[in-house]
Amino acid sequence: MTPTRRVLFLSPAMSVSLRGARFDDGAPLDDAGRAAARAAAGALPADARAVTGGSPRCRETAGALGLDAAPAPQALAAQDMGRWRGRSLAEVSEAEPLEVARWLAEPDFAPGGGEPVAAVCARVAGWLDAPEADPARVVAVVEPEVVRAAVVHALGAPASAFWRCDVAPLTVTELSGRAGRWNVRLGRPLGSSGGTGG
Repeated sequence: MTPTRRVLFLSPAMSVSLRGARFDDGAPLDDAGRAAARAAAGALPADARAVTGGSPRCRETAGALGLDAAPAPQALAAQDMGRWRGRSLAEVSEAEPLEVARWLAEPDFAPGGGEPVAAVCARVAGWLDAPEADPARVVAVVEPEVVRAAVVHALGAPASAFWRCDVAPLTVTELSGRAGRWNVRLGRPLGSSGGTGG
């Protein structure tokens, strides 16, 4: 039998881009986000293998938490937003309203010529269910869309359910189990009680 895995998906702390509802443009954490991450240091399992997404806000969050995190595999990368990257949702909605509507309704639509939601869901599912995956505890500091994709897969939901999942900054979503059988513990603020540490 495949060993049980425990994956703690951690969304990054608040950033300048996130506060402005802007598609990530490489902006760092803001002061409040940095302080919140520092305050939560030590709240994650010390024996877990840590990985971090490639965005500055993911790397800064991992650093502020005191994690010695390796780069996350490409399967856990942020969604490629194409030409929308760095623009606010309001700006894109005004300039390309039909495209925004399609992005929110059609999982196979490529936003800004980037990567469809369905593709994000597929690659995250592939990483979770890979037979060679590390069975130990893993902490993955990743963008909210990666957390959404993991939840969609764990619940066996269609890719259209992606937009039904809200992922707040600096929250933990825990998956435990193995390929084909995942349990989900959703969106606990980092540092709150609930047995994640240890």
